[in-house]
This record gives sequence, structure tokens and C-alpha cells, in this order.
Amino acid sequence: MTKPRSKIALSASRDIPFNKLVLSQANVRRVKAGIAIEELAEDIARRTLLQSLTVRPVLDDDGNETGVYEIPAGGRRYRALQLLVKQKRLPKTAPIPCIVRAVDTDVSAEEDSLAENVQRAPLHPLDQFRAFMALREKGQSEEEIAAAFFVSVNVVRQRLRLAAVSPKLLDIYGEDGMTLDQLMAFTVNPDHERQEQVWDALQHSYNKEPFHIRRLLTEGAVRASDKRAQFVGTEAYEKAGGTILRDLFEPDDGGWLQEPPLLEKLVAEKLEREADSVRAEGWKWIEVVTELPYGYGHGLRQLSGREVPLTDEEAARRDKLQAEIDQLEAEYADAPDMPEEVDRRLGEIETALETLDERPLVYEPDDIARAGAFVSIDSTGTLRVERGYVRPEDEPPVKDEEDEDVRPRMTSTGVDVDEEDDAAVDEPEKEDGNRPLSDRLMTELTAHRTLALREAVANDPDVALRAALHALCLKLFYHYGFDTCLEIEAKSVLFGHTSGLADTPAAKAIDARHKAWDEQMPEDTSDLWDTLAELDTDSRQALFAHCVGLTINAVHQPYDRRPKALRHAGRLASAVALDMAAAGWKPTVDAFLGRVTKARILDAVREAKGEKAAERMVHLKKAEMAKEAERLLDGTGWLPEPLRTAGAGSAATKDVEQASHVMAAE
Repeated sequence: MTKPRSKIALSASRDIPFNKLVLSQANVRRVKAGIAIEELAEDIARRTLLQSLTVRPVLDDDGNETGVYEIPAGGRRYRALQLLVKQKRLPKTAPIPCIVRAVDTDVSAEEDSLAENVQRAPLHPLDQFRAFMALREKGQSEEEIAAAFFVSVNVVRQRLRLAAVSPKLLDIYGEDGMTLDQLMAFTVNPDHERQEQVWDALQHSYNKEPFHIRRLLTEGAVRASDKRAQFVGTEAYEKAGGTILRDLFEPDDGGWLQEPPLLEKLVAEKLEREADSVRAEGWKWIEVVTELPYGYGHGLRQLSGREVPLTDEEAARRDKLQAEIDQLEAEYADAPDMPEEVDRRLGEIETALETLDERPLVYEPDDIARAGAFVSIDSTGTLRVERGYVRPEDEPPVKDEEDEDVRPRMTSTGVDVDEEDDAAVDEPEKEDGNRPLSDRLMTELTAHRTLALREAVANDPDVALRAALHALCLKLFYHYGFDTCLEIEAKSVLFGHTSGLADTPAAKAIDARHKAWDEQMPEDTSDLWDTLAELDTDSRQALFAHCVGLTINAVHQPYDRRPKALRHAGRLASAVALDMAAAGWKPTVDAFLGRVTKARILDAVREAKGEKAAERMVHLKKAEMAKEAERLLDGTGWLPEPLRTAGAGSAATKDVEQASHVMAAE
């Protein structure tokens, strides 16, 4: 016969004066965590004690109760009460609700302490969200709710933001069907139907990461960090009726603008307003574009202009600011840390000095009447105005210094004359005075001089370098550069409108270097030779390298196939160990992955990340596959075949190539 179970007897509950309570050494909590004692004391003062203390009688040496009780479970509550007593907000003898454990219990004090801390389940975030919602519906503000529960206002906002999630997804989360991070990712888009569509799509995808959910929910939107959004401003966009999705759970750079057509309209209108103010300056033409293509000024002559000099007041202010910055830097030169207010002041001074140093350029009225300007947006979202470009058809007529005859035929040794000239006979010299030499004689004499000059220059590398550099500079820095006898033609190829090309590190470096050299060029081409002679050897070589670099054309054109030139470009890339990954190129959706087939996308992932990574993407649609591939390839250094350099490249690229050889061998 089964023995009946004994009835459970719960521990007695009673009120014990606070001054009869002491902490027990059996409390297992040693590490301070959670709400601070001060905050817990304030909570008890507002709501009173919501949970009783668990206590045990303190016995004397004979085993008799002393009237004092120790607390193995509830030490933080005891310390909070102790703080209130110390602050005289609670009497020393205030009755404290306690659960009194029997003296003869078989359960140790350590077990009580451990059970109370371990078996206590934290509040589910969904329950916390619903509780916060109920409080807000009763009229409490987010700040009041945060103060009442000793959490930050941002935590309250985050939990309340879960109201933007579909009830269906909330139920799935409540049943542990998704993680909290996944649920929070759905808050970036309040469209419940779209949220449910994305969740259904995720069931057939291996990638359920929160960032992937956010990407799908914001597809087609424009990030607030985009230069167009920066140019217009989010306030103006929202004032025009635009909406912005924001993410309270992750850094979102200001969110996502949901109406790209509205943004484009605002950008065009603002650019046109800015262009009107530039037109008012009197320029012949204004070209307005959102993004200037790289090489936009090719074939155009840029006016030099002159800087507006500093006024006496501006010069005095600049000297005062420079003196202040010199004094502060000297004062804190040896200090380990610079005070925040001093560092802030230095930044203000540097900004003011830059404003004074960046002087506006003024142009002659006649030049303005024939030149134009480009109005666009730079990579940071600020207005960019490039003034003073003259088109060839607007150039004033130029008279040649001497008549242009038909160029004679050229041979490998020099100038050959026409057969008719061979039979020509010099006209007899008139007896009355000297007349100019005949053209035939001039041709013969200068032919001899040309051959001798070729030999002499060929034996003087320094002069040869300067002569070649002189010819290159005439073509690359001047619109009319005829002051050379070298038959060297320098051309700088246009790249067409390749998106983002002007913002690459290489483009910015080339433009900055060209501008720096251009400022050193003399106004008159006749002075260029002497200017180059005055350069030291290193500067001359640096300028020569810059000019040669500008003439490189390794662009594949379907209408102009140049296989030999492209092979030479490969040799040139090997000579300089060109690494396109290190140069800043990345396999993004816009740059590559969104413009090739799914098979090529899978090949790229397979090559960089392995077969398993590629297999996990096979079921994805083209757009999703391209985005996921962009994420996987980021930082790997992977490059498509046309961008690879034989014998060079990043370590990651070499690892990819090595892995490919291993797989091929297997």
C-alpha cells in the first residue's frame, strides 16, 4: 500500500522590527549587479517593500533563540532599508514583513539564498513592453515610466517601439519563435503586411540575421547619410511630406528616407536655386548635375582667377588668431592631456583660420562672359561649385605665329622632302642686298640640325627628361601648348559617367596633386622651360611621373579593342604591384555584384568563402543574393579577374588564388 505524502507546511510570515534584523554570511550574492542600492531604496520609498525578506532565528550557544534574525536571502533589500533608516526616512523599529524559516529545517541558509536568486525568472521583454504600454495608456510619459523603473528613457522607447511590430510576429516571439534582436529589427518599418512578408521569406532562407531583416525592410529607401539627403536636410524632407524610418535599437545614421522621388525633386529644386545665384555672376553657361563625373573638365581650359586679398581688418584678425593658437600650443606642448575647453578652442581657431585662408577667386568680366561653371554636390553633401571653365568653341581666335604648311613626310632618320622639291632649284640671289633663305635651304639646314640635336639629347638624359616633361606639361596644363619641337602627344582619356569614380581615393589624390602642380606652372608657356630647369631632380621626376600617369589609357572599350595596350597595362600594373583592393575597390552590389549573373556571384563567394557559403545562397533571388554576397565578400580582398594583378595583391586575394589552385589540383 502506497504511503500517503505528508502535507506541505509553509514557513510562517510575520513582521519583525528592522533593528532586530542582521545580514547573514550565508548569502550567496557577492557580486553587485542590477539596480543600485540607492535606486532600490527610492523604489521602496515610493512603492513600499513588495517582497518579504527570508530570515532565520539567531541562536545562542545553548541553542536558544536570541530575538535577532539573520537574512540569508534579501540582502539588497535589507541594505536599501538600512539606507532609508540612515536617511531618517524609516524608523529603526519599523516592522518589516519577513518569512521566518523554522529552526529545525533540513534546508540550509545557503540553499535559500541560492534558490531565491536562481529560480527567479526575469520579466520577459514582451511582458515589459505590454506593461509599459499599459502605463502610457494611463497617461504616464516615457520619462515618468523610466524614472519609476530605474531604466533609461531609451529602454522605455525601445520597448514601446515594439508596438510597431505586427501582432502576429509578437505572438511568434512570445512563443520563442524568434529572438528579441530579430523582433527589434522589424521595428524599422511600421508596415505590418511587409513585416509578415519578410518573415515568411526568411523561413526559406538560411540568413535570419537582424541586419538582413533590416536590409529587406528598408529596400529601395535612401539612407539619411546619403549625400543627397545631407544636401537637402532631413528636416526639409520631412517638412515636404517625406517619412523617415528610424531604428532605435541599432545605429542607423539617421534612418532611411522612404520617398526617393520626393528626395530627387527636392535635390533638383535646391540645386537649381543655387545655380541661379551662380548665374547671377554673369557666367555664359551653368551645368547642374547631382554628381560630377570624373574628368568633367577634360578638354576645357580653366581660368586661373585671382584671390581676393585680405582686408586690413581680416589680416589683423588672422594675426590675432594665429598668435592665440601659437600661445595655446606652446602652453600645453608638454601636457599629457589637453583640457576639453582648450581643445575646443583650438578647433574653433583652426576653423576660423581655414575660412580666412580659403579666399574666393575673382575673374575678369571678359573671361566670365565666355566661361561657365559646374554646380553639383560633393561626397559630404555640401554644395560644390567649379567656376571658370572655357569650352573650345568659346575660345578667342588665336593667330599662329607662322603659317602652317603641309607637314613633310617623316622617315626613320628624319625629314624627307617631296619629289617636286628634289627637282627645285634655288632662285638666284639678287645682287642688291640679302634676302631670306629659301624654304628648300631652310629645310635642309634644319634637317641636319634635327639629327644632330637628336644625337646630343640622346646622350644627355637630364635634358631629355626635361624636354619630354616640357612637352607633356604643355599638353596637360595649357590649352594652347605649341612651344615644343618634340613630337610627343599627351592625351588624357575620358572615362565617361562611371558612378562614384570621382569620390575614389585615387581620383582625389590625382586631382589634389594636379592642382598643386598647376599652381606652380607659369602663366606664359614661354616661361615653362626655365621653370622646369629650376626644379630639383626629385621634383622633376615626380612631375614627370604625374604627367606620364595622366596619359595611361587601360580602359576597355567595345568599339575600340586594344588587346596589346591592355596587355601592356597588365605589365605596368605588375611593375608597380597594383592592388585594387588596397586602392579601395570593393565588390558591392552597385559596382559589380548587381550587374553580373547569379552564377558569377556564386563563383565569387565560392572562391573567397568556400563551397559551403556558396551553397547556402543558391536558393536566394538575384537581388538578395547580390546583397548577401556583398556582406560575405566585404574585407576579403576578393577581386574580379579584370582587376587582378599578376604577382601582386592583398594577402586575402593571394589566399583566394592559392585556394583555387588547391581545389583545381584536387
